[in-house]
Amino acid sequence: MASRILDYFAVEPPTAAQQGVPAYSTPVFVPAHPRYPEGGGKPDIAVELLRHAAGTAVPVAFTTLERLVEALGPAQPWISVSIGSFTEAMRDAKLAKVRLDPAIPPGTVNWRPEDLETYARGAAQWQI
Repeated sequence: MASRILDYFAVEPPTAAQQGVPAYSTPVFVPAHPRYPEGGGKPDIAVELLRHAAGTAVPVAFTTLERLVEALGPAQPWISVSIGSFTEAMRDAKLAKVRLDPAIPPGTVNWRPEDLETYARGAAQWQI
């Protein structure tokens, strides 16, 4: 005789995402850049956190590349990932909740074109 205990706890899977919550696989654009380890080797990706008005560092993501560029400038390095995996990674790192398409004060720019040039020159020494 087979156990029927699971019949009592069966839960129907959701048929659609919650209203206002993007699907897990939705691509987002995240401010990030390669971080080269001392002594060489393959680079890691450093996700850039932004300072929240309360003073805490928070992860951010943008639903379009245009929104990222509008908020942080055209020289901002970025990666594209799924919102689901990004949110999970930030939660696992014990960071604040991801802010999606946050309002960024005008003039907030992390990277300028000359910063990219300097970074690229420095990174060239770490090429493997």
